Amino acid sequence: MQNNLALVAFLTDDYDKAIAWFQTALGFVLLEDTDMGNGKRWVRMAPHAKAETAFLIAKAIGNQTKTIGKQAGGRVGHVLTTDDFDEMYENMQRNGVLFRESPRNETYGKVVVFEDLHGNPWDLTQPIGD
Repeated sequence: MQNNLALVAFLTDDYDKAIAWFQTALGFVLLEDTDMGNGKRWVRMAPHAKAETAFLIAKAIGNQTKTIGKQAGGRVGHVLTTDDFDEMYENMQRNGVLFRESPRNETYGKVVVFEDLHGNPWDLTQPIGD
């Protein structure tokens, strides 16, 4: 038996704002945007069309809104890898992404922490060997 992680929920207060940020800031593609009625949509986004894992962009309701920007409790909750760190970093800077630090080299590769549109911290990494 082989299992895969297909979707990771990403909470937002605005579907369109989140879609625009993922497309502009990270170059993600919109895989699906289906109206489910009552203001709910099924929105999937990924780094590219053939990615095994995608984000399910979910509009927070009720108490869920308190966790927007705190999805991982203040820790890095998502790691975006690339095979060209410098180009991705420059593209993200050009597109207004907020970085918490300067890029650094670690034992596992090159890394920098950035924030998404809601302030959640992410890592951008290029693993050693890529």
